[in-house]
Amino acid sequence: MSKKIVVIDGCRTPFLRSGTDYMDLMSYQLGQFAIKGLLNKTGIDSKEVGYVVMGTTISNVKTGNVAREAAITAGIPYSAPCHTVTMACISANQAIASAANILRNGEADVAIAGGTDTVSDAPIMFNKKMRKKLFKAQKLKGIGDTLKFILGLRPSDFVPEAPAVAEFLTNRTMGLDCDILAGRYGVGRKEQDEFAVRSHQLAAKADAEGLLANEITTVESAPTFKPIKKDNGFRGDTTLEKVSKLKPAFVKEGGTITAANASFLTDGAAVCLLMTEEKAQQLGLQPKAYIHSYTFAGCDLQEELLLGPTYAVSKLLKQTGMQLSDFDVFEFHEAFAGQILANIKCLASDDFAKQKLGRDKAVGTVPMDKFNLWGGSLSLGHPFGATGARLVTTASNRLIKENGKYALIAACAAGAHGHAMILERCQ
Repeated sequence: MSKKIVVIDGCRTPFLRSGTDYMDLMSYQLGQFAIKGLLNKTGIDSKEVGYVVMGTTISNVKTGNVAREAAITAGIPYSAPCHTVTMACISANQAIASAANILRNGEADVAIAGGTDTVSDAPIMFNKKMRKKLFKAQKLKGIGDTLKFILGLRPSDFVPEAPAVAEFLTNRTMGLDCDILAGRYGVGRKEQDEFAVRSHQLAAKADAEGLLANEITTVESAPTFKPIKKDNGFRGDTTLEKVSKLKPAFVKEGGTITAANASFLTDGAAVCLLMTEEKAQQLGLQPKAYIHSYTFAGCDLQEELLLGPTYAVSKLLKQTGMQLSDFDVFEFHEAFAGQILANIKCLASDDFAKQKLGRDKAVGTVPMDKFNLWGGSLSLGHPFGATGARLVTTASNRLIKENGKYALIAACAAGAHGHAMILERCQ
C-alpha cells in the first residue's frame, strides 16, 4: 500500500521587490529564515527532519547546494541529507514532488521542501574572454609573467556578463513569448489589465483580513535588524485607469504586456513541512492536506513556452479521472496576466483539446470565483525558486478556510515546462 504524504503547514518570508530590503542577504539566508519560521510555527523538533529539498533558479557560486546551507544554518541536523533542484519557475514544485517521492520510498519520514531566490544577489560574471584569461593566469610564474598578463588586459575584458533573461534555445524573452501567446489566443490588453487589477485587489483584501500574515515569518537581519513582516509588492489602490496608461514593455508597437500585468522581480523563500501520515499521527500533528497526485509536462519551446499548465492539468486529470468541476480551490502561478488567460482559454477550448491534448472535448472551464482568491504572483511577487511552496501553502489554507475538499495547483516555467498538483483536504 502506497504511503500517504501530508502537508503539515507552510511558511515563507515576506516577498519583496528586488532591490529593496533584502539587498544585503544571500538566498541561503532567506531559505534559513523560512525554515526557522516553519520549525517555530509547527513546533516540530528539528531532529525529526530527515531530508531537505530546496529549489532555486539563480545559483550563487558560494552556495552550490543552497538547500544544505539554508538547512544547517536554520538548525537542521547534519544527519539530514539536503539537495537542491532547479527547474526555473517550478523549482519549488519539483522540490516538493521530490521530497514526496523520498518519503514514499522510505528514505525519511519527515522532509522540508520549498525554494529560495534573490534577484538582488544575482551573480554577475566576467565575460568568457576574461574568464579564459583568468583561468590561464593560475599558471603564472614570477613578476615577468604577471606583468605580461596585466599589460595584455583590455577594457573590453572588464565588461560584465549578467545572467541571461532570454530563453537560451530560442533567444526570446519570456515577455516577448507572452506577447506572442496573447496575440495568438486573442487575449487583449484590457482583459490582461483587468486580471492584474483583480490580483492586486485580492492580495490587499487577503492581507487586510490577516490571511497572508498567517503564512509569513518575520525577517530581521543585520545590520539594522529592521523587522520585515509583510510583502511589499501588492498595491491595493491599483485601478484599471492607472494600469491602462502604461506602455508596452516588450513589443513597443501593439504589444499588450506591461510592467503592471507581468510579475515583478522578487526576492524571497518559502517552504513546506511534509511527512508520512503515520509519522504525523505519531507526532500528534494535524495535517492540512494530502498530496493526492502531481505531474510535470514539457511542450514546444517555439510555440507553447507558457502553456505548460494546460498540458500538465490535462495530463493529471487524465491520470486521476478527475474533472475541473471536482475542485473547490484553484491556485495557479501568475507569470503574466496574458499567460494565465491564454491557459484558461486553452483549457476551455474544444479545438485545442482535439488538436493538442488528444481529447475529444475541452478540459473544462476554470471557475474564477475559486481562482487565486488571495492574490497571486502578479501582486504578491514571484521569487523564481520559491513560488511553488507558496502555492501549496495557500491552497492548503484555502481548503480549510473555504471548507473545500480538493485543490488544483498549476504553474508554467521557462524551458516550456508545466506542473500540476492535486491536494486533498485532511478532515
